[in-house]
Amino acid sequence: MTVQSQPTETAAATGLKLDAYLPYRLSVASNAVSGLIARAYEDRFGLTIPQWRLICVLAEDGGLTQGAIVARTGMDKVTVSRAAQGLFKRRLLERSDHHADGRSHVLALTLEGTRLHIEIAPLALAYEAALISGLAPDEVSLLKRLLSRLQAAANALAGDAGPALSAPSPASGRPNDESPRRTAE
Repeated sequence: MTVQSQPTETAAATGLKLDAYLPYRLSVASNAVSGLIARAYEDRFGLTIPQWRLICVLAEDGGLTQGAIVARTGMDKVTVSRAAQGLFKRRLLERSDHHADGRSHVLALTLEGTRLHIEIAPLALAYEAALISGLAPDEVSLLKRLLSRLQAAANALAGDAGPALSAPSPASGRPNDESPRRTAE
């Protein structure tokens, strides 16, 4: 097997540079931030990131069903369920019957869970402050707005029932399998 020290022809032909590819950059940045915070929460409080998110959501919103937590956090059902189980074992969460849906339960923080949130929140805010310390306040506002727009665009693309995206043809800049589309009149 030969080790290649130069970019492959395929990489050069696609024009894709991983370090300039926004989804990759977002993922790497997110992993770096999550990893930093996860170590702090795990070492100091014995919490995973999903458990901390669950505590925060319940501290902010009050009692919620697991389905509402999934919708609010973007975590999948299994992750929410595992996080909740760990918090139940530590008596940081309580579960009660849902008044309108007998198949569902409402999760809420116990007094101990609320105390833990109050203890951790200043640390979370300190990490955020340290992470954004090199940015001007208007840059932080812009970053938050842009991240919201990217999330909305990703959600819209994920919910799009239309044809799959295809690469533009080099000559036209349009997707290979499409001609110019007319907008609805």
